[in-house]
Amino acid sequence: MSSAVDQYGVFGHPVAHSFSPFIHGVFARDTGQPMAYRAYDVASEEFSERVKEFFAGGGRGLNITLPHKIAAVEVAQELTARAAHAAAVNTLALQDDNMVLADNTDGAGLVRDLCDNLGLAVTQRRILILGAGGATRGVLAPLLGLEPAIVVIANRTPERAEALAAAFADLGVTQGVSFAYVGETPFDLIINATSASLSGDIPPIPAGAIGAETVCYDLAYGRSAMAFVRWAQQSGCARAVQGLGMLVEQAAESFQLWRGVRPETAPVLAALKERIGSV
Repeated sequence: MSSAVDQYGVFGHPVAHSFSPFIHGVFARDTGQPMAYRAYDVASEEFSERVKEFFAGGGRGLNITLPHKIAAVEVAQELTARAAHAAAVNTLALQDDNMVLADNTDGAGLVRDLCDNLGLAVTQRRILILGAGGATRGVLAPLLGLEPAIVVIANRTPERAEALAAAFADLGVTQGVSFAYVGETPFDLIINATSASLSGDIPPIPAGAIGAETVCYDLAYGRSAMAFVRWAQQSGCARAVQGLGMLVEQAAESFQLWRGVRPETAPVLAALKERIGSV
């Protein structure tokens, strides 16, 4: 690899659909950073070896997407606190001492989109997260850092929600329940961290959980993932948005970790929304 242009990329499987090369390409251009970024389709059984090869060959940093976020915990020599808490990694960075640092910027990206881009107050608000998988685990610590009144995690299998709530109980007030036990009191913010909207399904929560001041946020995005947003709007919420802002903001967090420069996100977000029809 050329030393003149630092090499970065995203490892996933599949990965052809990733917007990360576009996002980081714009970031690099706008900040004048000499770097190249490309997508690498890496099968699970090759993941560890390919990461080692990438860094041994002069690579400087990687984003990690599905299905490798948990496996990436094992390939790093050092974990940030938020990566350790999430037990999942979306960013690898080669340090000056040639050690590979693992981070998780997903939650920070979500928080920045909620607070800075959307202007939402989270402190002392009631939050409901739908789903108890890796996506939820990745965002819980930064969300709880904003000191909401409570974060309720609802899942089809309540035991998973209860276990996840217990794992993060040291960071704030958490509760794990089944979808049916969410209750009829409106939440201030509902985050859909399931993949249900991609298949047109809606998590079966009580109608009373959405009120006239509830903001609904789907971590999924694009024209093919509109089911949750449409359902939230029909249920009378104040606002319903998709997670494209989180995608761009978590990328900016990774970029800053790698390059020491924070790129402007608004132009990239506007360009992406136009490109893929997100709301």
